[in-house]
Amino acid sequence: MPSTTTARTSRAGALAAATAVVGALATFSAAPAGAVAADPASDGAHAYTAKLTIGDNVRACTGALVDRNWIITAASCFADDPAQPQTLTAGAPKWKTTATVGRTDLTTTTGATTEIVELVPRQDRDLVMARLATPVDGITPLTLATTAPTAGENLRVPAYGRTKTEWVPLKLHSGVFNVGAVTANAVSTTGTAGASICQGDTGAPAVREVNGRTELAAIASRSWQGGCFGSTETRTGATNTRVDDLTAWVQQVRGTSVGWKTQALVKGGTGLFQAARLYDGSWTPFEDVQAKAGDIGGVRAVATAGINGDTHVVALGGDGHLHHTIRHLDGTWAGFGDLNTNVGDLGNITQVAIASTGANLEVVVLADGQLFHSVRTSGGYWTGFGKVFEAAGPLSGVTTLATAGVGGDLQVAAVAGGQVYHTIRSGSTGSWSAWGAVAGAAGATAPVTSLAMARQGDDMNLVVVTDTGAQLHTIRYANASWQPFGSVSSVIGQVTATSVSAAPVDTGAQFAITTGDNRVLTTTRLADGNWTAPQALNLQGVNGDHTGTAITGTL
Repeated sequence: MPSTTTARTSRAGALAAATAVVGALATFSAAPAGAVAADPASDGAHAYTAKLTIGDNVRACTGALVDRNWIITAASCFADDPAQPQTLTAGAPKWKTTATVGRTDLTTTTGATTEIVELVPRQDRDLVMARLATPVDGITPLTLATTAPTAGENLRVPAYGRTKTEWVPLKLHSGVFNVGAVTANAVSTTGTAGASICQGDTGAPAVREVNGRTELAAIASRSWQGGCFGSTETRTGATNTRVDDLTAWVQQVRGTSVGWKTQALVKGGTGLFQAARLYDGSWTPFEDVQAKAGDIGGVRAVATAGINGDTHVVALGGDGHLHHTIRHLDGTWAGFGDLNTNVGDLGNITQVAIASTGANLEVVVLADGQLFHSVRTSGGYWTGFGKVFEAAGPLSGVTTLATAGVGGDLQVAAVAGGQVYHTIRSGSTGSWSAWGAVAGAAGATAPVTSLAMARQGDDMNLVVVTDTGAQLHTIRYANASWQPFGSVSSVIGQVTATSVSAAPVDTGAQFAITTGDNRVLTTTRLADGNWTAPQALNLQGVNGDHTGTAITGTL
C-alpha cells in the first residue's frame, strides 16, 4: 500500500484524499474523498448514506446516518487543511453544510435535506460526528460494527462522488472493496471489479453485509482514485478510518442531542455515574459525574429532574451539604454549587427528592425526621427551606419520600410507620393539602421501604417497594381518586427490589428498579396502560455496589 501522504492527483505515487472541489478539474490538495467509481445503487438501497455539500461549491463529501440527529463522516471534509484533519475544532462548521439523506437518485425529491450545525471531531483519526439541524426520521441509521475488519474480508462502500464517466453524478453508486492491512485506527482496501474511491467519496461508509445485516466498519478517507473520471491513475487502493472500536464515543456524542429519552444517575459506592437512554433504546456509557461537575466528597443521596431539556441534579455530598448541578442539553455540566449557602443548613439530611413544576425546581428533603421544602425559580433564585409539617400537618417517623410535578402542582408521598401518605402543594397558592393515607385509598401495602412517583398526563403514577422486595403500582387520577395497588412482578418478573425511581418520558412513566442482586431494571407504563418489557442497564463503569438510581425523562 502506498504512503498515505496526500497530494494533487497530477503527482504520481501519492495517495490523494477524495474530497471533491465542485467545478474544478484537479483534486483539491490533500482534500477528502470522492464518489465510488462502481455501479449505481438500486432504488432505496443504502438509504443511510448522506451527500454532504460543504460551502458554496467548496467541497463535496459523503457520510452515513448513525442517529436521527447525527451523521458520521471524515474530519478532513471540514478541516482548513484536509491533510491535517486533527486540526479541526469542535463547534459549528466553517462553511454552511447541508446533508441529503435517503435519496438514491438526486433528481428526485425523496429523502430529507437539512443543515449541519455542529461538529464533534476525533483527534486520533480522520473522523467527525456532524449534528443535523432537523432530525431525520423514516430512515434506519447504521449501527457500528463491534469487531475489526479482517484481511481478505469484503466491505461495500456506497457514495455520491465521481464515477468512471461522470463528473457530478446524480445517483448513488456502490462498490465492493477487499480489506488488506488493518492498523489501530485505519483499514487499507482495494477495489474489486474496477471499483475505486473517487472525489466526493471522502467520509463514505464502508459497511459489512452479513446475513441481511448491515453494520458500519469504517469511513473512507484517502485513495489513489484509479479509474475515476479525470484521473490517469490505475491503482484502486484506499485508506479508511476504523470505527468498530468507537461505539462508546459515538453513544456519548449521540447523548448530547435531544435524542435522549432518559437520564439515569446510579450511585455506585460513594460515587455518582450518569448515562442517557437514547430514542432507539440504547444507552450511552456511564460517566463519572463528580469528574465533570466537581468532587463533593462522595454522594450519600441523589435526585434528578428535567427542565427545558436540562437535567437538574441535587446530591447530598459526603460533607453533609446539598449540592446542585445541571447537565445541559449539549452534554456539558455546570459545577456543583453548595445549596446550604442558599437555602440554609438543616443539619442531618438523610434523603432528598426533587421535581419540576413548569420552569421551577422543587426540592423536598428529610432532615432529623422532618420534611423541608425549597424552590429554585425560573430565574435561578432559591427560597429558604420551609417546614412541610407546619403546612400539611405533622407526620411522625418519616423514613422516605418521593415527589412529582403534576399540572403545575407539587405532589409529595412519604412513608411513616411503613404506610404511605400523600399531600399536594398548590402551584398557584403555595398552600399544602392535609396528609392523606394512600393505603386507605388504594389498598394496604405496608410496610413500604421505598417509593417513586411520575406524572403521566394529568395523573400520577406511584410504585412502592415493600420490606419483602415486592413492587406494587397505583395511580392517583386527576379527579383525586386512587386505583387499587397492583403487582409489578408480572411485568419485570420475580425480583427483589431495594429501591425505585421514576420519571415521565413522552406520554409514559418510566421506572428504574434497583435489585438485590446489584442490577438496575427499567420499564415504562405506556399511555394505553400496558408496560414495556424490562431492560437491564449495562452498568459497566459504575464502581461499587449499585445502591440507588435517579432518572429524568423527556416529555
